[in-house]
Amino acid sequence: MAKRILIVDDDEMVRMALNELLKPEGYEIHIASGGAEALKRLDENGYDLLMLDIIMPEMDGFELCKRIREIEDYRETPIVFLSAKSREEDRAKGLDVGANLFLSKPISPDKLLKIVSDTIG
Repeated sequence: MAKRILIVDDDEMVRMALNELLKPEGYEIHIASGGAEALKRLDENGYDLLMLDIIMPEMDGFELCKRIREIEDYRETPIVFLSAKSREEDRAKGLDVGANLFLSKPISPDKLLKIVSDTIG
């Protein structure tokens, strides 16, 4: 069974690029454009990995990550921040709210594929 990844980013180009990168590797990709939509999708589907942006309207990635960690089924699910924010305090806050990894955009496709593979196989 394919590993399921939820990508949460308000930038359609980023969502499309990640989908185009990960889908051919055999991952089942689901997309959400914001926090509320992501939380709804979490109720409907089980995911093996969550990839979150930080800067989004209505609810930023930090708040979304905190809320995800409050859901019993997602306490241990790997969460990766993929964000243009790259300051050390952003990285520290991301890890503090429950993310497993904090990656800065842009990231090379090969590096991202390796990280995803190492994280969920």
